[in-house]
Amino acid sequence: MMVRRRSLGLVGVAALVPLVASGVFAASAQAASASLVVTTLGRHGAKVSTTVNVVAVPSGQTYSVKSGKRISLPAGRYLAMTDIYESTTDGLGTDTIGAQVVQVSGSKSVALDARKGKAVKVSLDTPADVTEPPKISAQVCAATVGNMPSAFSTGGWNDEGALYAIPNSSRLLQFGYLAQWSGNDSYVAAKNTTGIPAAPGGSFKRSKLATMRFSVRSGTQMARQNDTALQAQPKTDDCTTDLMATVRDDNAPYSATVHVTPGTWQPRDDIMASNGDDVGGGFPKLRTLKAGQSFTQSFGRAVWSPMHYLPLLGRKSVTFIPDGLIGDPDVGAGWGDPTQETVVLSKGSTTIKKKTLTNWGGDAEFSAGIRSAGWYRLTVDAHRHRPGITFPAGMLSSRATLDWHFKVADPARAIVAPVFLTRFLPTGLNSHNQAAANSTTTVDVSAGRGSQGPDVKFTNVTAKSVRVWSSADGGRTWQAATVKHVGSTWQASVHNPASGAVALRSEVTDSAGDRSVETVYRAYAVG
Repeated sequence: MMVRRRSLGLVGVAALVPLVASGVFAASAQAASASLVVTTLGRHGAKVSTTVNVVAVPSGQTYSVKSGKRISLPAGRYLAMTDIYESTTDGLGTDTIGAQVVQVSGSKSVALDARKGKAVKVSLDTPADVTEPPKISAQVCAATVGNMPSAFSTGGWNDEGALYAIPNSSRLLQFGYLAQWSGNDSYVAAKNTTGIPAAPGGSFKRSKLATMRFSVRSGTQMARQNDTALQAQPKTDDCTTDLMATVRDDNAPYSATVHVTPGTWQPRDDIMASNGDDVGGGFPKLRTLKAGQSFTQSFGRAVWSPMHYLPLLGRKSVTFIPDGLIGDPDVGAGWGDPTQETVVLSKGSTTIKKKTLTNWGGDAEFSAGIRSAGWYRLTVDAHRHRPGITFPAGMLSSRATLDWHFKVADPARAIVAPVFLTRFLPTGLNSHNQAAANSTTTVDVSAGRGSQGPDVKFTNVTAKSVRVWSSADGGRTWQAATVKHVGSTWQASVHNPASGAVALRSEVTDSAGDRSVETVYRAYAVG
């Protein structure tokens, strides 16, 4: 179900980044030679107070002004856009979205009249379990004209039958909407048009939809509350961009299925902590689906582990950014959980530098000078941590460590250290990330070189050997696993205890002797 919001104003849909946060200006300091007042009338002809967005054509400069209030403007052409919301006895109210193209010179007055609005009507051959009308979020946008951006918009959402749009055939405008039907599954349709149609809406068939499945597991996140959603992300931005359908807001684990119109979609996940803070989740890879295609998006699969950044060498220093040290690989690098980490650089028995950092509340970086060539060791010990947050009892992947041993041939040469990050993916776990007691779990193991950004060139380093151990007592003792090389990855057979949790450790070496040891404590549960 979509969350009801009375008026979108300059649209930033639900808990999303606004479409254009920098495009809103207060009254311009430019010399104004004209003025405009926009009156907004409700569906019964009475004046209704709204916020009107006035967009200059073609610059895109935008002004926000209360309806009925005159605003000074440079003479020129403008788009006046608003959502006229009126309360009703049922508590839902009505929304009427409208826009006009206005040539402003002298003292100009125009009216946006909700009585001219036409109901946004959508239809779907819904299954029997869909019993309520669809929820529709809609907006009107400034179309791309020359260098004019298309993201300035205004809109609202409501049940079908309570959402209207005032037709306008101008090609300076776009109209977009997202409709959602809810039953055992959800059905979501997004559509964009040039201008606001005389009969806004559309008809859709389930057989022409694609399918996105959400699989949300428990145990790995900082909190159980998971708010999953799906955003429209057309390859070319239009008036549907970032319109969002809520998939499910519930305690993990759960699964949900959404059938969507073909196109590009952004799955997302927001995790709420015990104090109400949004503490995790993120935006996985965009998915482009054709009619009939399906894709499963996982959130919270074990094992959460380091995903991003390797040590950088050059300018006679070693630099490491402790970001993404414990995160969901299904979401991707850049969405790691908050951690506190201790980083140590040493050469032989000499400690060069030791520093404790946090990756929340600001940028953190470890940097230490090195004077000579030779073998160096960089260790990282990361614990999930954030003040004010109560972590769930028994949380998985609560701690991860890295132990890199690498050779520096030239301290001045800029390269990424020849080391690896390991991705563990246990197979056969249930929705609580548990393996069966006294069973054997196959763990897929991949050795990657991380992601450093577009300006960093990786040296070509190939893993020569991969070894894996498991621990059933929190890392006090370790048992070697049988490992076999399968294609570009490895598979480890791990023997599980009768209960508790399993820690995993890998050692990756290359032909030059560089060594990468990674350990994830409480990698998955047994029960």
